[in-house]
Amino acid sequence: MQRQQQRQQEAEARRQRQEAQQARARQRRAAQSHREYRQAEALRRTEELDAQVASLQNLLSSGCRAPAFRASSLLRREEVQPFAPGPLAHPVAMPDLSHYQAQNGWTAGRRAQAQAEARARFERDWHAAQAAEARRQQQLASYQREHQQWADAQLAEVRRHNAGIAQVTDGVGRRDPDSVVEYFSAALYASQAWPEDFPRQVTAAYDPAARQLVLDWELPAYGIVPEAKSVRYVSGTDQDKETARPVGQRRALYREVLAQCVLLVLHELFAADEPGALESVTLNGFVDGHDPATGRPGRIHLATVMASASTFRGLRLAQVDAVSCLADGLRGQLSARPDQLTPVRPSRRPQDVGNRVVAHGGDEEPDLYGMDPIAFENLVAELFRAMGMQAVTTQRSNDGGVDVDALDPAPIRGGKIVVQVKRYRNTVPPTAVRDLYGTVQDAGANKGVLVTTSGFGPGSHTFANGKPLELISGPELVDLLHRHGLRGRLGEGARRAPERPTSSGPDTRLPDDHNVLGMSWTGGVALDVCALVCRGNRVLSDDHFVFFNNPRTADGSVRTLAATAPDKAAICVSFDGLPDEADRFVLAAAIDPEVNPDADLSGFTDARIRLLDPGMTELGRLEVSDGRPRETALVLGSFRRRSNGDWDFVLGGKGYTGGLEELVRDFGIEVD
Repeated sequence: MQRQQQRQQEAEARRQRQEAQQARARQRRAAQSHREYRQAEALRRTEELDAQVASLQNLLSSGCRAPAFRASSLLRREEVQPFAPGPLAHPVAMPDLSHYQAQNGWTAGRRAQAQAEARARFERDWHAAQAAEARRQQQLASYQREHQQWADAQLAEVRRHNAGIAQVTDGVGRRDPDSVVEYFSAALYASQAWPEDFPRQVTAAYDPAARQLVLDWELPAYGIVPEAKSVRYVSGTDQDKETARPVGQRRALYREVLAQCVLLVLHELFAADEPGALESVTLNGFVDGHDPATGRPGRIHLATVMASASTFRGLRLAQVDAVSCLADGLRGQLSARPDQLTPVRPSRRPQDVGNRVVAHGGDEEPDLYGMDPIAFENLVAELFRAMGMQAVTTQRSNDGGVDVDALDPAPIRGGKIVVQVKRYRNTVPPTAVRDLYGTVQDAGANKGVLVTTSGFGPGSHTFANGKPLELISGPELVDLLHRHGLRGRLGEGARRAPERPTSSGPDTRLPDDHNVLGMSWTGGVALDVCALVCRGNRVLSDDHFVFFNNPRTADGSVRTLAATAPDKAAICVSFDGLPDEADRFVLAAAIDPEVNPDADLSGFTDARIRLLDPGMTELGRLEVSDGRPRETALVLGSFRRRSNGDWDFVLGGKGYTGGLEELVRDFGIEVD
């Protein structure tokens, strides 16, 4: 027994040693795999840096291989998408009497009854199919009329566009300054020679007597040249180490890039001069920055040159050194220290020419609030067309509350869409959403879309839930415009990050110390969401109760916001900005008596709160208790201040049958 026990112990020791060896082998393989991955990743980043530098060095040679601009490339073909009715193209199948066989019966009377029932089923199905076919033919005819209207509008737009191109081309032949500037600006913007991250902004004027085009062209900033030269993985610290590119090498490459940009612009202009309008070009290259001498922001010119057509066409750009060609061959000027924004003096500026100066390519976008109403409707129609639909604006009278008629040609999910446009600053009332639903039903449309520059309250979202309605708020509209190549902003300073409207007008961009609490729920119930700033179970004052009649506290630390999908309500709060005596921040919800006067909170389910940063990035999600029958108000939860200054969320759940009045009385607010 002792020998057997000893053998078992030895076997167990061998097993443990084998497992330890296998574990060490796995660790070595994992470490080796990790090192190989990190080394490969460092090599990939180094290769990307090398490829980026090579692309900058070959900018001129690759750009010269791009095809020359011709006005004919801007012409549009006079064709439109053919009518595609989808399933409506197929007639409704009519029932076949032979498929309605009577069931056999044991008696003659039962057989006669079965035959009568079969005949009745056939006649019922036949009448239903006839009605469905009539509806199909009616809808098909309606779609055909709408498509023909859309096609006519599309062809008219194409012809107007092509006529405009012909007019510009004719103007270039007559040396009309506006036409010349428009033509050569189009040549620069249509070019395929420029990398995506290079700027394209031009200000130009044309001197017809000298046949000279004078322009300011934006150059890339110093950051276009990568600061790092290579990346190496250091296994000892398990980190990547970047080797910096020498300052002198980076500056020399930047000067080379600027010289190539200037030469490439000249090349594209002279190559596009099929009408023979250019005897010479004066080009000033600039960057936006602060003048080192004055500190004032503005355009800083880093290159300037005047090149005649005869001299430039004698160059072989594929073989030149860009800096030498610009400075010596064309006798231009290039900043000696462009990385430090050392400027050069332009010889001639567009405003010196005397004709009207035309600027293109700036980042200024139209303010949707200040747009002409008809222009705004046309922009929305253009957005729908950019999304692959057929869309036209309606006449100003007898439009039945429809601003844009759209048709989605996609089968199954497509169909007729009615669009209403509200250029509001305040929150769209629920009555507008209900009116849209009535319009959808009256027009027999598949969907209704309400587009606004402001936002929607919880009552609107609740009414639209489960119905063929889509609500597009101002921020969502701006995002859609930008994603489909269109332009628009909401107010000043809101180009790419639009302002979020509140119930009292467009709000300013949220400061960094604010958070947004976005609330959503399912169920067909409209709610008012409110907030209370408390000490213990008592609100600090009536001013610290934020709801639909008091949208913000006096200090601005708490305020309501227009919710954006998927949220139905939103509260903005600066926890650091709450009064020192406050130790609780309570969120509550109550039935909206104007929308659902007889409802209770049994329809308040799957509720949650999203915690968002000022950029509307989700930081976390908090689940909230469901509502209960007969309750009309509910404490969703509260944030409580800890001794270290942090805030913890505590789930609520206390309900009230007396609505919002009973709830706020419980927190010390007197209700008249």
